[in-house]
Parts: sequence; C-alpha cells; structure tokens
Amino acid sequence: MMNPSPIKFGTSGWRGLIAEDFTFANVRLAVTAIAEHVNSKAKNPTILVGYDTRFYSEEFSQLAVTILQQHGIRTLLCETFTPTPAVAYEIQRAKLDGAINLTASHNPAQYHGLKFSSSDAGPALPEVTKDIEARVVKLIAQSGAHPTSPALPSGGVKTEMVNLRENYLKRLGELVRFETLAKAKIKFVTDALHGCGAGYLDRALADHGVPVQAMRTNRDCLFDGSGPDVSEENLAPLRKAVLDSGASAGLATDGDADRFGMIDRDGTWIQPNHILALVYDYIVETRGWSMPAARSVATSQLIDAAAKAHGQKTYQTPVGFKYIGQLIREDKIALGGEESAGLTIRGHVPEKDGILACLLVAEMIAARGVSLGEQIRQLFKKVGGGFWPVRENLHLSDEQKANAVKKVAVDASTLLGRKVVSIDRTDGAKFCFEDGSWILMRLSGTEPLLRVYAETSSAAASAKLTSDAKKWILES
Repeated sequence: MMNPSPIKFGTSGWRGLIAEDFTFANVRLAVTAIAEHVNSKAKNPTILVGYDTRFYSEEFSQLAVTILQQHGIRTLLCETFTPTPAVAYEIQRAKLDGAINLTASHNPAQYHGLKFSSSDAGPALPEVTKDIEARVVKLIAQSGAHPTSPALPSGGVKTEMVNLRENYLKRLGELVRFETLAKAKIKFVTDALHGCGAGYLDRALADHGVPVQAMRTNRDCLFDGSGPDVSEENLAPLRKAVLDSGASAGLATDGDADRFGMIDRDGTWIQPNHILALVYDYIVETRGWSMPAARSVATSQLIDAAAKAHGQKTYQTPVGFKYIGQLIREDKIALGGEESAGLTIRGHVPEKDGILACLLVAEMIAARGVSLGEQIRQLFKKVGGGFWPVRENLHLSDEQKANAVKKVAVDASTLLGRKVVSIDRTDGAKFCFEDGSWILMRLSGTEPLLRVYAETSSAAASAKLTSDAKKWILES
C-alpha cells in the first residue's frame, strides 16, 4: 500500500530524488502545508526562502514564493545561493517567522530537498513536521494530489529580494578571533565542493588578511559526479591542494555549508568526532565558558572526556541537530555537535554552521601553533586515553532491515562476545560494553540505510567491533 503522504521529514527536512519524489507537484503540497501551518501560528507572518546550487533550485524556490504569497504571507527571497547557517542567522537577526530552504545538503546530485526552520531559527521540531505532514495528507484528501491555491491580487505581489552575506559575515567577525588568525601568518585552502560556502568561508578569511586559496567555488549541479559531502573520499582534491601549497590546513563545507570537513597539513583527513572535542576544549579555554557540551547518541564520547577534564557534563541527544539547537537556545552549552560534521556554539544559531566550524578550527591552529594531529594526541594525553569512532553504512533489503530491527530490539547481556553493561535506546540501540567501548545501530533519517557506529580506544579494535557487528546483522 502506498504511503498516503509523499512528504516525509527525516532528521533534517524532506529529501527526494529529483523528478521521482521531488517534483513540482510535491513541492506545491509541502509549501502549501507549511503556509497553512505558519498562518495558524502567526499573524501577518514573514517567511524567508533560500536555496542551494542544485539543479532547478531557482525554479523550486520561485514556486515556494508564489504559494506563500497566495496564502497572504510576506515573502523574502534570497537573490542567490545561500548557506543554511546564513538563513538561520537572518531568521534570528530580522525576527522572521521562519524560512523554507530548498536544499538537499550533502546528499548526492540526484536529490533535492526542503528544510523548514521555525521562528526560533533552528530546524523544525518533530511536532511541527508532524503537523505539516498531516496537513499534506488532508490536502490530498480534499483535492487530490494537486492543491489549488488562492489567486494572487491582480498584478501579483512584488517579490522582495535579499542578500544575507554581509550581515552573516559581520556576525562571524564577532564570534571568531580573526586578529589571532591574521597575526599567525599562516595559509589555508578552502573547498566549497561547488556548494553555498563559496564567497563566504574564503571571503571571511581574505577580508581579515588571512592568505587563502579557494577551490571548487563555481556552480556544478553534478558536484564533480561525487556529491557535495565532506567525506574523506570527496576531499581528495583538497588533500592534494594542501600538500602542494604547504598550507596549515584544508577547510571544506558541504553543499549548503552547514557541515565541515578538515584536512591536516600532512594531508590526513581529520574526522569530525575529533574536531568537535578539540573545538570544545579550545573555546572553553579561550572564551572562559565553563559550560557543558552536547552531542548526539551516535557521536564520540571524546567530547564527554574533554568536558569532564573541564569539570563539566555532557548532554546526550537523539540524532538530529534540532535537539542540540534546543540546548543552544536555552544557553545550556558551550558547544553542541554531531559526528556527521555539524557544530554550533553558544550565542550563535541553533543550527549547524560549517563555515563557523572551519573558522574556529583555523583560529585554533593559529593560536596553538601545532597541527590538528598533534592537538588530538595532546587531547588524548589530557583525557587519559584514545577514542577512535567508526561509522559504516549498510544498504539492506527490506527483509534484512526488518531482521536487523528485530535483533537489536533484544535486551542482551552479552553481544558479539562482549559483556553488555547498558543499553541506550535514545535513537536506535546503543550497546555499551564493560571496557568502555560501544556500538550503535540505527536507521538513517535521510537515506535508505542502516548505520552502524562503534568506538573503542584504538582504530584497529574499532574496525574489528564494526566488522563483528556487520556480520551479526547480516546473519539470518
């Protein structure tokens, strides 16, 4: 039986294959439902519409503007491709009622997507997305798959165009210590992966006198054929540029610039899990913020160890940055992050910001004067041990998926030949073992995958634990 609603919001918005799920008809449904939701919450609302560099982004965003205007909503349209964190900051700065952002973030080129942010500038919480999905079902029931919209007044409504770059860059200037960076006289290579970070990350550095070489700043709807994810594989061209130029680091942002990727001066890809703990440790030291950290259930516990070293606790959340955003809004944490390369800090937006993350890492390298690899070794020494997280994606058949879900639902006292000391079902199933290692299995909220996460005190042991878990999941 077909799902009555073609619009499903995952951990970060609704995504679908262009021309298959992500169609003009379905965008019309989603935006109509959002317009109704917004009108039920606010009087004379104003909504911002942003978009990324993907195929047909301008056309989808123009459709969104038209529908919002037909529902009597004042609409602001970004005049060019705009990073997700800049959209979030504008909601906060201009006190808007929310934003619709046409983006599929780091997904491959054949995807498009739509993110809805509420007036609090963060990703919409589950109660909001559930309301939007329910309205979609109702619209289909009322008028078939293509809802009709009220007519615009004769002559239409003039679209107000906005450019968010200057205000957002100004805010970054208040959050990052650019004087520390300029003084260090070191060079960086930035990689926009043909996404929205172009003209933001490179410009923020150049404007403050920091030598920078910018890569992949042009629009390419196919993203080099590899997609705009900040994975180790996709950053091979950045690695080469860093080694060729003798830069201190390579700094990358994904398709909508809400995620970060890091290449160390020796060409090593540094995993986001390690970056989160390093930046937390650095900002607590330099900003004097003696406050807790926050991480998703799938994220390395190195950040917990770093927080503990500062006498602080760590909040654990389900996967999905909206939960970390909540803690930022309540001013409960110095930094919140997810292993999938999302980070924000106190006083900033309750949304992932890959541009800010890259700038804070650049500042940290400048201030500490040593490579990222060396900083990780120093942090391991400080917290008394290593943390080596691994993540693997399993493409399973529906039968294998159902079998895996059944298996992880069992409260086992031993698993994979190891004694289980606790099981956490915050999101998926996380089995913690007596030596401090752990494994988590959960279904992805953005792609048709089962994700397996593991962490032990050495890279080899983490690889073995992951491999054992995969075998166990695939056994019938």
